[in-house]
Amino acid sequence: MPSPRFSATRRRLLRASTLAPAGLTLACLGASAAVPFPSRTIRIVVPFTPGGGTDVVGRTLLAGMQAALGQALIIDNKPGAGTVIGTDIVAKAQADGYTLLMTTSAIAINDSLVKKLPYSTQKDITEVALICTGPSVLVTHAASPYRSVADVIAAAKAAPGKLTYASSGNGSAVHLAGELFKHMAKVDIAHAPYRGAGPAYNDLIGGQVDLLFGTAGGVAKLVAGGKMRPIGVTSTQRSPAYKDVPTIAETLPGYEADVWYALFAPAGTPPAVIETLNAAVRKAAGTPAYRERLAHEGLTVAAGTPEQMTRLMRIEEARWRKVVVDGKVTID
Repeated sequence: MPSPRFSATRRRLLRASTLAPAGLTLACLGASAAVPFPSRTIRIVVPFTPGGGTDVVGRTLLAGMQAALGQALIIDNKPGAGTVIGTDIVAKAQADGYTLLMTTSAIAINDSLVKKLPYSTQKDITEVALICTGPSVLVTHAASPYRSVADVIAAAKAAPGKLTYASSGNGSAVHLAGELFKHMAKVDIAHAPYRGAGPAYNDLIGGQVDLLFGTAGGVAKLVAGGKMRPIGVTSTQRSPAYKDVPTIAETLPGYEADVWYALFAPAGTPPAVIETLNAAVRKAAGTPAYRERLAHEGLTVAAGTPEQMTRLMRIEEARWRKVVVDGKVTID
């Protein structure tokens, strides 16, 4: 379990990222100094299926980035292997700024969870910008008998291994949120990994699984529509978007499993290109409309410098490595 001191350090970094100076200069790249970056379409690889929290965060942000950069940005969903397939595509792409990765804290989790990654998180990928942070939400289906975290823990202890919880895939932030929950509550709940959030949502709504850890943005409309019942958020404080939903920490003191979203590029991408992309992220994320959209989904804008994102990555890698080791977490 992460220590209180560790969590405090992480929160300071996230807060600092929202206050970072915005005076970055748009730069040029290419064999000729006359060819500006970007001069053609930028591909954003998303290692998830459409319909999850990354869509909520990404599609609106990319519209703002497109306006800032003056070029089209397209999302290319490449799900599979707990985000490893999509991440590997970017790790091996040409380092010119035209192939980027938009992902979650799963990238830091996989550094210790996946034993033989086809890339090095530290050597093959470079940070562009943190985008936003927010809680995940523990939900049940509308007909579920479980109405609180305490109900779930009691049922799991009464019948070890009988309950199931779904996630958007092995190695995802919501997978580890579930594993941390099991470890801290000392319960046996079977993990049902899916190839993306959409299929997991459908099976929870249909009652094929009992519980689901989902991102705040991803489940928001389904909760609002009465198709899912939220029973706990993974942040240490209640979420304004789920103001009547208690934190899991109110039942399990010390529990914390927020998710963050960030943009990455292949290692070796020129610093001037990274600065250009970072400035575009921060401009797009700084608009009142985007902040309001994210707040409605229970998310907080936290766009900062590449250096701040790099420091956060190292902290998160260490944090989740401890969870994986202490909880003896393996890929299902």
